Amino acid sequence: MDDIFCRIIRGEIPSTKVYEDDDVLAFLDISQTTRGHTLVIPKKHYDNFLSCPAETMHKVFDVAQRIGQAEMAILGAKGVNILTNVNEVAGQSVMHFHVHVIPRYMGGEGGFQITMKGQDTSGMDLPRLAADLSKAIN
Repeated sequence: MDDIFCRIIRGEIPSTKVYEDDDVLAFLDISQTTRGHTLVIPKKHYDNFLSCPAETMHKVFDVAQRIGQAEMAILGAKGVNILTNVNEVAGQSVMHFHVHVIPRYMGGEGGFQITMKGQDTSGMDLPRLAADLSKAIN
């Protein structure tokens, strides 16, 4: 697979690096949702969070945690959103596993909200839904 993140990893496209080791690269998102918005990616290509091996996923999230801590300590963020999307329907625009670390500040930038447009959720049987998911996980 050859996406924009693979090209960034190879150095074909410039990025503003925040962190790099043998397995993980973190760089500032070019669109900066908020000041310090960082993307954390594995250097080896995986389409998304669900296809990434656990060991690599743990390394990516370890770096994401450290960046979130730094954003709060250095940039004065009051919180962070840690976000990953799986597939286009969920908002994934680059088909390379990546985690957004988005610092949040006081004063109008708001939080993060997901709405389910066009779906009536009022009649959901939450205990049944939880039981079904639990069976699939265990």
